[in-house]
Amino acid sequence: MAYEIKRFPYPGTIDADGHVLEPPDLWENYLEARYKKRALRIRVDDQGFEYLEIDSRPSKRSNNGSLGVLGAMGSDDMRPHPERRYADNIPYGAGNVAERVSLLDQENLDHALLYPTLGLLWECELTDPELSLAYVRAYNRWIAEFCRASDSRLVPIAQLTLLDPEGSAQELERAVKDGCKGAWVNSFNHHRVIHGDPRHDVLFAKCVALDVPLAIHPTFIPHAPAEGIFDWPERGRGWGEALWLRAVMQQAFISFFSLGTFERFPELRLGVLEVGSGWVGSFLDRMDAFTKSLKAKRASATDIFRRQCFISGDPDETSAPYVIDHVGADCFMWATDYPHPDHPHTWVDDLTRYVEKLEPLTRAKLLGDNVRRIYRLS
Repeated sequence: MAYEIKRFPYPGTIDADGHVLEPPDLWENYLEARYKKRALRIRVDDQGFEYLEIDSRPSKRSNNGSLGVLGAMGSDDMRPHPERRYADNIPYGAGNVAERVSLLDQENLDHALLYPTLGLLWECELTDPELSLAYVRAYNRWIAEFCRASDSRLVPIAQLTLLDPEGSAQELERAVKDGCKGAWVNSFNHHRVIHGDPRHDVLFAKCVALDVPLAIHPTFIPHAPAEGIFDWPERGRGWGEALWLRAVMQQAFISFFSLGTFERFPELRLGVLEVGSGWVGSFLDRMDAFTKSLKAKRASATDIFRRQCFISGDPDETSAPYVIDHVGADCFMWATDYPHPDHPHTWVDDLTRYVEKLEPLTRAKLLGDNVRRIYRLS
C-alpha cells in the first residue's frame, strides 16, 4: 500500500521529528579526504542483499537487505529482497527537497525538523571516536546544505557523538553557524559514561552558549535486550528491543536529574524523542516521590522538567492527551517519524483525534508553538 497523503486540519503545525533517507554516497562525498577510504557505504553481498559497510567492515546489524525497507511507512510488504534496493526505495519527499516541501504543503505543515536514517544505524558498531566525529561532520554538512534549498521549511538538526564531547562541542558551533537549529545524541556511548555525567559538560555548556537545544534520539544500540538479565528468543527479540529501548532512553534522561546536570546548566534545553510521551507523567511522579521521601534539598523533577525539558510523542498515543496539562503544556511536541516503517502512515487521522481532546491553547502549543519557541524558529 502506498503512503496516502492527507491534509491536517489545523494550521501552524510543525513536525518535530521527521527523517530523511540520505544518499548512499553521502559519506564518500562529504568526509574529509583522509577518511574517505573508511566511509560509510552500502555494499552488496554474495547473495545479492545490501548491507552497510562501517569503517571498511560489514555491519552485523544492517544487513540481509534490511536497508531496502527503511522508507516503507504505509507498505504492506516489509520483506527484504535482493531486488529491493535502498536507493530505489526512497519514498516521496524522503530524499528530495522539492518533494518534501511539496509534501509539507499538501499535509498543511509549516516546518519539519529533520533527523537521519542511515545515521541512526552505524554508531552502535563504531567505537572509534575520531571516525565517529568525522561521520557526524559529514552528515551535518550535507543536511545543512540539503535544508538550505527549502526556504527554511526544513530544519536541520546536527548529529553529535558522546564518544568525543569536546569535538562534538566544536562541531556543534560549526554546524550552528552552518544553519543547524539544534543537536541530538543517541541513547548510549561506548565509553559507558551516562549522559548527565560532568564529563559531558563541555557539550552542555556549548549548547547553552549557542542557545540551541539538545535532544536524545533512539538509534540502534550495541547490546541485546536486557543483556545479563534475560535471553530473548530470536522470535521475540524485535518486540523486546523496541520496548527496552524506551527504558534505555529513560535511563539516559534520568541521569540529568540525578547527577545535577540541570542545576549546573539551568539554561540547558533538553529533549527526549521518539519513545512516546504519555509515560513522562508517572516518571516525574516517581522521581518527585523519591525526592520527598529522602527529604532531598533539590527542586522537584516536575519543576525542572517544566523549566528545561521537552518531549516528542506519537500521533497514535491515547494516554498522552490526558497528562499534558498536568505535566506542563509547554513541554510537549508531536512527530510523524516519516518515512520510517515502525510508525503508522495514518498520522493525520491519529493526530486529529489526539488534539481534539485538548484545549485550544494547549493544542496550539503541542502542534507548533513549542517547537518555534524551543528551537528559535521564526
